[in-house]
Amino acid sequence: QRETNTRPPLLLASLKKMSASESTKIGINGFGRIGRLVMRASLSKAVQVVAINDPFITPEYAAYQLKYDSTHGKCEAKIEHDKENLIVDGFKIRMYACKDPIDIPWGNHGVHIVAECTGIFKELDKANKHLSGKAPAKKVVISAPSKTAPMFVMGVNQEKYSADMDIVSNASCTTNCLAPLVKVLHDKFGIVEGLMTTIHAMTANQLTVDGPVRGGEDNILPLLHQLESPIEGREVMRDVHYTYYIS
Repeated sequence: QRETNTRPPLLLASLKKMSASESTKIGINGFGRIGRLVMRASLSKAVQVVAINDPFITPEYAAYQLKYDSTHGKCEAKIEHDKENLIVDGFKIRMYACKDPIDIPWGNHGVHIVAECTGIFKELDKANKHLSGKAPAKKVVISAPSKTAPMFVMGVNQEKYSADMDIVSNASCTTNCLAPLVKVLHDKFGIVEGLMTTIHAMTANQLTVDGPVRGGEDNILPLLHQLESPIEGREVMRDVHYTYYIS
C-alpha cells in the first residue's frame, strides 16, 4: 500500500505567522511534475505561491493532479478550485493559461520569484520574458540546466550567487546528486578524471512500450550522456574532467 503524506496542512499555519510583506511570493510557470513538487514544498516553507501559469491545464485538473500524485502519493492539504483559481487550504492561487511568459501578469500578484518549471524557457533570453512584461516578476529560478544562465547547486557553489543575478538555474538532477560528492573528494584529495555510472529513473522522453527503441519500463537502456552544457560542468564541477553513463 502506498505511503501517503500524513503531515497536517501547513499553508495557513505558516502564513498566519507572517505578514504579507514578510513572505516571499512565488509564481510557478508550468504545473507539471516539477511545478507541482514546488507547490508541495512551498506548503512547509516561509513562501507563498500566489499565481500559477500553465496553458494546458484547467484549475479543476490542476487540483486533481496536485491532490493525487502517482509517485509521491496524496497531498494532505485541503485542495479545491473555482473557475479561475486553485485553492489550497482556503488560499486562492490565481491560475493563468498564457503561452508566452511576457503576457503573465506576475506583478499584479506581487510575485518576487518565478519558478520556471516548463523546461522550455531555460535560457536567459527566454527566461527574461518573465521580467519584461507589463507586470513582471523580479527574479527567475530555472528548474533545469541552462547553457546561458548561471547555475548553482546548494552545498557546492551557492556562495558565488550575488543579488544582481536576476535569473539563475538550479542545474540538473544528476548534477545535484553528483556535484556534492565530487566537491568533497576533489577538495580533500583531488580528482584528475572521473567515470560515473548511474541507474537513472525512467524519464518523460522514454517510451512506455517497445517502439523504434526499447520501452523504458521493462528495460535498462545504456545511454552515453554528457552534462547538459560545458557551463554546468565548469561552474559546478570546476576543473574535474569526466564522462558519465546513464543506464
